[in-house]
Amino acid sequence: MADFLTLFAIYISIFLFGMTVLRIGLYQLSYRNMRQALQRFTSNPFKGMLMGVLVTGVLQSSSCTMVLTVGFVSVGLITFRQSIGIILGANIGTTVTAEIMTFYEQIPLWPLLIVGAIFLLFRKPIVFGAGAISFGLGTVFVALNGLETLAEPIKAFPVIQEALQTTDTYTSAGILLGTGLTAIIQSSTATTGIAMTFLNENLIGLSSAIAIMLGANIGTCITAWFASIGSNREAKLVALAHIWLNVLGVLVFAPFVHEMSSLAQWLTQDPLKQLAHISVLFNVVSSLIVLPVVTQFTNFVLWVHRKSG
Repeated sequence: MADFLTLFAIYISIFLFGMTVLRIGLYQLSYRNMRQALQRFTSNPFKGMLMGVLVTGVLQSSSCTMVLTVGFVSVGLITFRQSIGIILGANIGTTVTAEIMTFYEQIPLWPLLIVGAIFLLFRKPIVFGAGAISFGLGTVFVALNGLETLAEPIKAFPVIQEALQTTDTYTSAGILLGTGLTAIIQSSTATTGIAMTFLNENLIGLSSAIAIMLGANIGTCITAWFASIGSNREAKLVALAHIWLNVLGVLVFAPFVHEMSSLAQWLTQDPLKQLAHISVLFNVVSSLIVLPVVTQFTNFVLWVHRKSG
């Protein structure tokens, strides 16, 4: 068991390292433009949502977008009301990463790693950024392959197998697992990646993987909440609104996990793409449901937390 946990921790660390390097590359190439876009194009919720999608898709991190948003609100560059659209877009944009991860079995790893490592030696920002993106992606794919190799060792531990089977039987157990794991490792992408590899090795069923993905959407809120600690009231409201949006979205969709599973199987036969596609659909539909009632939702958050800060 100790060896298994050690390997699991190593592969998760490799994954998070790869995501960090990837983020550095994207930051190098586009951070300033993304920052300006967040400030300029938030005049209405729809524009804010599009910016949230774009920024998160480019930075490959909804947490990064949320931390930026909390920071902008805290210094008065944008208002709490303007931030709601960005939050909706961030939830959609983060699904790009899950779609990219579905290719980890098809894309050769060594060219990504070798080319990336060579480009990292150059000082020119564009070349360095491209190298970080290539090396980061390669490292993420290495971690996913490593997590997949843990399938056989898991079968040797009945306790772990029984725990995973519980998530197949009880949707709430899968949601709690996804929430807790994401809160610990601070990455909904990593949690989704784990669910993908376990699903691909038949350690869990599709319904269980979807439940874990839903939980990851809740667990990722903790990053923005941490970022808001010590900030003013409006910045704290951004983090609280993020929590409300994700929790309410999961509560609405949780009873339909099996229906989402059937839809995913209708869309594609590839287990990896099934989970990625449902993640996209969940976040897109959740955001589109809230978009027409952004004003009412904003007022709701202000009313519930009228004494906060």
